Amino acid sequence: MTFPYRLIGLTGTNGAGKGEAAAFLKDKGYSYFSLSDEIREELGRQGLEPTRDRMIRQGNELRSRFGPDVLARRVMARVEGKAVIDSIRNPQEVEFLRSQGGFVLVAVDAPVGLRYARVLKRGRMESAETLEEFAAKEREEMRHDSNCQQLQECFGLADIRLVNDGTLEEFRGKLEVLF
Repeated sequence: MTFPYRLIGLTGTNGAGKGEAAAFLKDKGYSYFSLSDEIREELGRQGLEPTRDRMIRQGNELRSRFGPDVLARRVMARVEGKAVIDSIRNPQEVEFLRSQGGFVLVAVDAPVGLRYARVLKRGRMESAETLEEFAAKEREEMRHDSNCQQLQECFGLADIRLVNDGTLEEFRGKLEVLF
């Protein structure tokens, strides 16, 4: 059976496994795009390091200036054929991507302690030195301001929810069943 969607959107908490899901889908022939990469490019043009705090601020600024779906519009301008679109964090991004047809939104989550351990292991600057700071940063991403990240609302819009609370092999097994 072939998965019937042309566009697969990924939303999820930090360290949940969105990148692993995206890599799995790339292996299945989907091209990869990330809304976060749009923000990284913008910060790069400004000569700024893409720390987590800067990424959040810059993304929210872009949404305020150009509309809450700006990152999705920018990415879709480059999409040809079937694609996985990572780092969806605003309901207007979901709405815009749904309007393109053939879209499904997958939410990936895992327990906060496990996600924090994964983030520490990958060694990226995440603006959180403790589990408490990590959880506080996540609460910031759950805000309800229409021009900001609204991760909780995106979870509510998901067509498929995956809990990645086991090994990488177990997670890939869950993905294999779906895709």
